[in-house]
Amino acid sequence: MKREIETAIVAAGLLCSSPAVAAQVKVSNAWFRALPSGLPAGGYFSLHNEGAEVRLTGARSAACGMLMLHKSAVASGMAEMMAVASVDVPAGGDIAFSPGGYHLMCTGPTPAMAPGGHVPVMLTFNDGTSTNVVFAVRNANGK
Repeated sequence: MKREIETAIVAAGLLCSSPAVAAQVKVSNAWFRALPSGLPAGGYFSLHNEGAEVRLTGARSAACGMLMLHKSAVASGMAEMMAVASVDVPAGGDIAFSPGGYHLMCTGPTPAMAPGGHVPVMLTFNDGTSTNVVFAVRNANGK
């Protein structure tokens, strides 16, 4: 049953993708790091833009109470994390959402955010288009 649900999620994500963005921006290596006790989960992925510059403006998932674009940085020797309104994806360029940099911050993760599972995420862009991506859920060690 679990495998059937995961297959349905993947199929729905592929069918609901916006053709304009799906043809222009490629998403790869999408995964969440699930932490115990309902702590926020970090989402990581790579974007490759094969078209004109676009701006990632948001993300949504039913697996999160709230899903935000975030960035980690070191300022004055102190690590900090902050929400960002958008992330530019240059024409012909790549952007990596990875530990220590840009990432998705999932607060209030639901039981779907369990290692070994998969959760759908809708990424939205400044031109009003969106694409659905299925994220693998890994444990705190990223495995």
